[in-house]
Amino acid sequence: MTVLVRGGPVRPAGTALTAAAALAAAAVAVVSAFAVGGGSRTLAVLPLAVAAGVLVAVLALTRFAGYVLLMLAVRSCVDLFKLSGPTAGTGSDGGATRAMDPSTLVGVLFLLAAGLWLAAQYHAAARAPRVGGAAAREWPRTSPLGIALVLVAATGAVSALGSSRPSSSALEVLRILTVVAMFLVLEQLLPRRRMVRRVLVAVYASLALALGYTIVMSLLGSPPSEVKGSFTRISGPFSQSTTFGRYLMFMVIFGCGVHRFLGRRAKLALGALLAVSMVFLVLTNTRSAILGAAIGLVVVAVLHRSARLVVALCLAAVAAVAVAPGVADRFAQLGAAREVGGDPTGNTLAWRAEYWAQVVTLANRNPVTGIGPNMTQRETDEAKKPHNDFLRAYVETGVLGLLAYLGMILLCLHTAALAVRRAPPGTLARGIAVGFAGCAVAFVAVSAASNVISNVVTLWYFVAFAAMAGLVASRPAQEEL
Repeated sequence: MTVLVRGGPVRPAGTALTAAAALAAAAVAVVSAFAVGGGSRTLAVLPLAVAAGVLVAVLALTRFAGYVLLMLAVRSCVDLFKLSGPTAGTGSDGGATRAMDPSTLVGVLFLLAAGLWLAAQYHAAARAPRVGGAAAREWPRTSPLGIALVLVAATGAVSALGSSRPSSSALEVLRILTVVAMFLVLEQLLPRRRMVRRVLVAVYASLALALGYTIVMSLLGSPPSEVKGSFTRISGPFSQSTTFGRYLMFMVIFGCGVHRFLGRRAKLALGALLAVSMVFLVLTNTRSAILGAAIGLVVVAVLHRSARLVVALCLAAVAAVAVAPGVADRFAQLGAAREVGGDPTGNTLAWRAEYWAQVVTLANRNPVTGIGPNMTQRETDEAKKPHNDFLRAYVETGVLGLLAYLGMILLCLHTAALAVRRAPPGTLARGIAVGFAGCAVAFVAVSAASNVISNVVTLWYFVAFAAMAGLVASRPAQEEL
């Protein structure tokens, strides 16, 4: 079998490989069938995950660009096969269970494939012949934002060395590394012809899959949801409603940014997806995501100078209160008292303030490198994450990690501002710039009161938008995508 690291076509692997794949698929089907009959979810999922992993690995080694697009398209639904619960990692063996989740295995495979592919790009550049004293192939370059992301992961890795549970911290670092790898890979792939549009299609294909699953399950009478206190909240294909809410938040903001610059059929398709996304965003009852979406859409409306979008936002807010009164009740709870350890649906803003005061003292034992990634929930009686990414960066990765995180935030905003300034008016590049500007502002706002950095699946799509905006920011104003 011929392997091309740059994503080109390959020759057939031969009948032997085909036969082996068929036998493996049959074996997997038999094992999974017995596992389902015996009631073992782990034994049912893992053989399927292994088979899918082998097939995806072949794709990664032969057509890498197609592999990346596939990962973006299906990542939103991988958590459907999750073996661990939403609070995995807090118990004595939670980390081990989480390590066997298909999402973790997908992340490991992606890291390996991305590392090999990036190494191959550097190797090809080093061996490129020189013409007139200059290399025929440029060295792969990364942006300052890419360097900041690498530093965020690096400070997490250093902090994990001093963690009281290194394996749990290392797993968290691994998850963050997949986000960094996605950004670095897309920076190299996006300049290729029509790659930006293909990434957009893959990203919103993931949204179509997530919404389709939620709609089908709702029509069958079993809507994917979770009960928190007195509220039932739609969770979609994710294990938690908050993750679904933040995923929809980014999709809606960016989608509204690019919508006006698409062709007629693409406009209709994306418009339908955005309308359904807004409904499910409200039904997640995730206050931070709803407010973040509102903030991001205001940014989009201002940069597009769109009065219609502002009016649509106001109408949507009124409709949400009228159709889903539980949303109004959820926001009304901000005036109710709640103490640490109290009702999970009370005034969580007041709870956060009190919890932050407890959490910040954890950094006193090691203020330089922190207590280790993913360790806050193990060191407090509440067993919860800080619900503030800035505080979490300081407590878990110390001053070094906080500086890296702040650098990443500032460079996200700088990339958005530069892209808006350089994007040619009336082009898709302008929509990408405006859409990411809205996402970046929403990310900062929501990070101040939530665990956004923990939702790796949503970060994959956020950095995909960031990489597209970075491409716009790096090109002269007259160039189009």
